[in-house]
Amino acid sequence: MNRLLLKHLLILLSSSLLVACAAPGEPSDGALDATVSRGRDCISQSSIRDYQVLDDSNLIVTAYAKRKYHVALHRRAFGLRSTWQIGFSSSIGRICPNSGRLIVNDGFGMTDRIGISSIREIDPDEVDELLVRYGKKEPEIEQTPATEDIGGAEVEELD
Repeated sequence: MNRLLLKHLLILLSSSLLVACAAPGEPSDGALDATVSRGRDCISQSSIRDYQVLDDSNLIVTAYAKRKYHVALHRRAFGLRSTWQIGFSSSIGRICPNSGRLIVNDGFGMTDRIGISSIREIDPDEVDELLVRYGKKEPEIEQTPATEDIGGAEVEELD
């Protein structure tokens, strides 16, 4: 009797674990918001040309055809801003969220591998917004147009 109960508990536990790990289905009608669907972009590992560090867990990666991507890491990579050498690794040749890794070499023989939490292709306006947000660029100050004098609206002072 105890073996049968133990077997049922083991099956129940395994089933619960599988249900908890299952990913929810996506709507098939294309009703996903553009920013959500763009948040799952991947980058071909061989197309990466350049990068710019925003802070210890965010960077902008430039790929072929000057496409730019905002890459966010699972955790902070201490020394990312001062390192001379980073790399990306993936077993499938594409850097994707939750499967790709950023490799940081600190120059002293220490290598750190950090998981990538999100990748999102960004346009030039979004690049500027990110650079301003992370203090890498001064915001552009819009000049207010000079006021023009309008004739016929004279004011007379009374004593």
